[in-house]
Amino acid sequence: MRYLQYGTLQKLGLGQFDSWASSFGEAQTSVELAPEGTGYRAKTRFAKFFNLPELIALFKESADIQTPDMLKLPVPEAEYENIVLKPSTNQQDIVASLADRAEAVRSRLVEPYQDNMLRITNDGRKLALDQRLINPLLPDDENSKSNACVNKAIEIWEQTKEKKSAQLIFCDLSTPKGDGTFNVYEDIRNKLIEKGVPPKEIAFIHDANTEQRKSELFGRVRSGQVRFLLGSTQKMGAGTNVQDRLIALHHLDVPWRPSDIEQQEGRILRQGNKNDRVKIFRYITESTFDSYSWQLIENKQKFIGQIMTSKSPVRSCEDVDEAALTYAEVKALATGNPYIKEKMDLDIQVSKLKLMKANHISQKYRLEDSITKYYPQQIAALKERITGLQADIQTAQLKYPQAEQFSMKVGNKVYRDKKEAGAALVELCKQMKSADTSSLMGEYAGFRIFVSFNSLYKRFEMNLKGRLSHKFEIGSDPLGNITRMNHVLESMTKGLDTAEVELENVGHQLETAKKEMTKPFVQEEELAKKLERLTKLNALLNMDEKNDDLEKGGESMDLSELDGLWNDSNDGEKQPEADSMIQKDVILVDVVHNDEHRYFRYENIGLEEIKEQLRHMDRPMIDLTGELMTLPEFAQLEQSSKVSLSLTINMDDRTIQAYETNNIPEDLRTDDNISIKTYPMDEYLNDRKVPKKEKSSVIDRLHQNQKKIQDSKATGQEPVHRNHETVK
Repeated sequence: MRYLQYGTLQKLGLGQFDSWASSFGEAQTSVELAPEGTGYRAKTRFAKFFNLPELIALFKESADIQTPDMLKLPVPEAEYENIVLKPSTNQQDIVASLADRAEAVRSRLVEPYQDNMLRITNDGRKLALDQRLINPLLPDDENSKSNACVNKAIEIWEQTKEKKSAQLIFCDLSTPKGDGTFNVYEDIRNKLIEKGVPPKEIAFIHDANTEQRKSELFGRVRSGQVRFLLGSTQKMGAGTNVQDRLIALHHLDVPWRPSDIEQQEGRILRQGNKNDRVKIFRYITESTFDSYSWQLIENKQKFIGQIMTSKSPVRSCEDVDEAALTYAEVKALATGNPYIKEKMDLDIQVSKLKLMKANHISQKYRLEDSITKYYPQQIAALKERITGLQADIQTAQLKYPQAEQFSMKVGNKVYRDKKEAGAALVELCKQMKSADTSSLMGEYAGFRIFVSFNSLYKRFEMNLKGRLSHKFEIGSDPLGNITRMNHVLESMTKGLDTAEVELENVGHQLETAKKEMTKPFVQEEELAKKLERLTKLNALLNMDEKNDDLEKGGESMDLSELDGLWNDSNDGEKQPEADSMIQKDVILVDVVHNDEHRYFRYENIGLEEIKEQLRHMDRPMIDLTGELMTLPEFAQLEQSSKVSLSLTINMDDRTIQAYETNNIPEDLRTDDNISIKTYPMDEYLNDRKVPKKEKSSVIDRLHQNQKKIQDSKATGQEPVHRNHETVK
């Protein structure tokens, strides 16, 4: 787009990348499991695209997209077969060593030029293809991809001898170099020859290093002289026309891009193939990088498929753009533990559901504001406007001059001629000495005439003042100004109709908003189930191991790790103002680590889970999935809200304090492991090491809230009180 549509992008204000990105893209932070399985890391990438219909419409100005479902070409039907192979003992050991290397890279124990994730990923792909690519001295495993491919290829070769059908074998790794080192190409050729295939029926695309040789080779494949053609996507992709006799295609490894798969399979799924049905084999080595590589290709293709389609594109979609496997994926492969991958997927799903729930809650707050403030104000303003228009229309009907009875007062003189009145009005405008100040010029049809000069737009503006003000621009033509005045008076009826329709619409919007306010979060049940499953997975994966070590005197948790947990757990949710939360029934938690405080607000639905964790002091820590708050918001809720439970969980000395409320659960009152405490305000703020400046701000806000409580008492609406001391 930048090269083909430069002028269009400039015209639309999308010439700079930041402008384009703000219109069509969004950077997102995703939560990923760390390789040891006991922590998280956040990764931000430019990964979400929206306004796709507009983006595709813009793109199609310079691109003509034709997809197979649009062309409906006569191509053979493909039968896909995934051949899953068990890894050898050596492969399993090497995958485990890759996990150790990934951990060293993450911990920065090695320099990037010595080892990095891209190099580890490349070694993992080689290992999945053949263990001898990592170490040529290792034995030839009978379950390797090359052996499985040869067995399948020979079987088809035997079945299609009469037709002289051909097969393509794609392999992007381990291409022949001719230097005597081990490579998969020569290994497959040697095994095919051992099983009876004549050497002349096997060819490498790499041997055809000129256009003439390539053309001759393609001709031999089409004629059935060459039955096996081996090559890579780069050399045997676009422009390879050998489809006439192709009966099977073999994917030995996985390319990074969906377009590469498309190019490979496009060699056999092509017009001119004499076979109605063809086979496509995919070879996958279990517990290696293969399964993840295929999954990555699938996710990328889903993204591309949402854009490159003949149908209307979706409004938004997410991109998948990874050139290397994540640390956690390497760990999952090394351990062979399926729960790790399930947990990673579940983490992302829960994160998205929480974000959707946060949006739902934010929408309800906005609707609440609209119901209590915006819509009533709009309705009142519209009713006032309708009343004013009705009065002005009545005035105009009574005093509007007839055709031959024109009368207008300009200054102190009454004019009966339109042209003279208009000229006098223009002359008075010229005599105005001050800008942006309205001056009374006269009367017309029962309305006072005010004129002002708008210094910003450099023009004169007239206001016909009745019950309402009717403003419009005036010019230098005397008769034209009279016509404009008449038009304004005549259009008041239309304005009244518009205001009445708008009043009806706003009333309907108010009723709709009230109904929407009562609707629950539709995916609440799904979120609860996923959270329950996530809790079980955490237990299965020993996610508490780090905290156990900390309690036994092990290495303390780095505060930045905790910050990552806090940030990730909140999903970037913007917190509502404290005033809007006063009426909520909540649980408050103050988490202390390295003398630093973080404040969280939980919905009351989480009380049972929190109580259950508090009863087991082996881990005095709750899941940090609440809403992160500022101290003033937290303190205000402490003093004035219906709080089911208020806790301070100290990670440093492994203690928990529950602060007494009217609604504190009885079973927690009697728990020996939890101290019940009532805070005076000064002690409350000093305990949290609140700076003096911020302390005064907190006190001020609490005083304001105390006034609200007193006001509510005066109106007879008794709020629920806490057992804390009154702020002095």
